[in-house]
Amino acid sequence: MNLIDETIAAIAPLDEAAVRDAREHQARLTKPPGSLGVLEEVSVRLAGLAGRCPPPLPEPAAVAVFAADHGVHAQGVTPWPQEVTAQMVANFLAGGAVVNAFAAQVGARVSVVDVGVAAELDAAPGLLRRKIAPGTADMTAGPAMTPDQTRRAVETGIGVARALVAEGARCLITGDMGIANTTASAALIAAFTGLPPEDVTGRGTGIDDATHAHKVAVVRAALDRHGLAPGHGTAPLDVLAAVGGLEHAALAGFVLGAAALRVPVVLDGVIAGAAALAAAALCPDALAGCVAGHRSAEPGHAAAVAALGLRSLVDLELRLGEGTGALLALPLVQGAVRVLHEVATFDSAGVSEKPGAAGDDVPAGP
Repeated sequence: MNLIDETIAAIAPLDEAAVRDAREHQARLTKPPGSLGVLEEVSVRLAGLAGRCPPPLPEPAAVAVFAADHGVHAQGVTPWPQEVTAQMVANFLAGGAVVNAFAAQVGARVSVVDVGVAAELDAAPGLLRRKIAPGTADMTAGPAMTPDQTRRAVETGIGVARALVAEGARCLITGDMGIANTTASAALIAAFTGLPPEDVTGRGTGIDDATHAHKVAVVRAALDRHGLAPGHGTAPLDVLAAVGGLEHAALAGFVLGAAALRVPVVLDGVIAGAAALAAAALCPDALAGCVAGHRSAEPGHAAAVAALGLRSLVDLELRLGEGTGALLALPLVQGAVRVLHEVATFDSAGVSEKPGAAGDDVPAGP
């Protein structure tokens, strides 16, 4: 059994008894039933993931920023030069990026994983050198990756998840970096959801109308080139190989690896959403511990989150990537679980319940 199959075999659905215990515990806490809204559902899901109520606090957290370049950059889908990928990796490692600032704010550790940067990177603290190839091929001319590259990238993501958890992380956060990666993300989202390219292709780093129209056409050409029309039936790894990026494949593995270890993952924006669609296609139960940290301004992200059946915790019109939106949502995820640990029940606090609240589905008061 290879590493991907082994990991998928270790993934199980939510523990129904723990889910039931968490729902019942939420109903006994000193607050109107349902008054914490989506956070209650997050806590219940993480209890089911852990198999006990309350689940472990999702801390400390670790961010893995998977970095890679894209051959489709040659199609002029972005005005940014490809060299920016390597330059931003250096910025991450120096602590000068937004992801570093947000991670410091919430006490999360940042690692950068080179799975496909089109430059040789010197060893540095925080850098995991796992390069599969110096970027992908142009997906409009042929497959972006070979089957072997795709599998190795997924396995790399699994390995990174395992390593971070072994080092003590109890919550994983997806990060990414790669000029032109929103183009590959749009192609993946269209392929996995069946939505047309114009509905899922955004402006990425802020392109103008003409470049955006060209980007949509490039995504459509790639889908046509690989026969990825709605209902195509192509295997998930083959979809990744055709139009994905090395960081997408690694992020899909990252989600699978975390699910096998029963550790929650906070997903970032459109790149993470595209990767999570691939992970879900490989193993639907891999989504059990996934939380959509935020809703990106990229239209494809809303489509991905909806297809995944998740609900974003934060909507601030972000479109940076790096893991930034997920980091902003991390305290919400941690707070949702802390409620199960620390909030008193009506009985323990000596607080009277609303009549009928103990067993009836009575609407919460104002």
